[in-house]
Amino acid sequence: MRCRFITADVFTSRPLEGNPLAVFPDARGLSDELMQRIARELNLSETTFVFPPEDPANTRLLRIFTPKTELPFAGHPTVGTAYVLAALGEIPVTGNETRVVFEEKGGLVPVLIRSEAGQPVFTQLSVAQLPEVGPPPPAAPDLLAEMLSLEPGEVLSDGTDFPQPFSCGVAFLFVPVSSRDALRRARLRIDLWEKLLAGSWASKPYLFCREPELPGSHFRARMFSPATGIGEDPATGGAVSAFGGYVGLRTPERDGEVVAVRVGGSSVMVSEGTMEIPDG
Repeated sequence: MRCRFITADVFTSRPLEGNPLAVFPDARGLSDELMQRIARELNLSETTFVFPPEDPANTRLLRIFTPKTELPFAGHPTVGTAYVLAALGEIPVTGNETRVVFEEKGGLVPVLIRSEAGQPVFTQLSVAQLPEVGPPPPAAPDLLAEMLSLEPGEVLSDGTDFPQPFSCGVAFLFVPVSSRDALRRARLRIDLWEKLLAGSWASKPYLFCREPELPGSHFRARMFSPATGIGEDPATGGAVSAFGGYVGLRTPERDGEVVAVRVGGSSVMVSEGTMEIPDG
């Protein structure tokens, strides 16, 4: 069988930037095994397979795969798929704002599509699950620093910032580092990751510092996910969603309570093609 796919760059308005995504707009007939094999073949951080919704009140059902595993929820595939489907006319846009609901394994994900002259320009998700704090990390900050090829003390552990896990369906370990230079120098040692984090509640280290590079930003960050076949994800909406829990807990005016998390941005189409899929 032949399956059509689109690639898009997400969280950018310029091709060949942002986070690449492959979308199969009609994945009917593909088995779980084939979807995983296709995602491994494309070798992007995620590939999305689109199906009719189980509940006709919703818009589509999404299955999201990394090269190694299926995810219950992911940010850049959700907002990027909404953009692709709207750009293809698979989702009709109505006026300046169109609201849709995707069924994902992690729950129902509402998505806002903003359009100009009938074309999508911005998509934004609202998380199905609010951030959940996890158990303390299984390694001390200095051990995490060694795992990240950093010096002792470059992983922070003070009254405000310290390593802590959160999840909005996929768990991440948020690791504050001392500077943008430390963030740049970080290199994940797989041998120590396997010893310290692999198999833990939050095995994906998300490093950040409060020394942003771009005007209007508050943080700069990097994320590593060897367990899912992603050496480093260039921009991850799922991690940023959970990061809302980390930040919210430390924001006095919010009293530590997070009532909603939204993640959005621009996307741009890059390529279109068909893939020959073996039967079975």
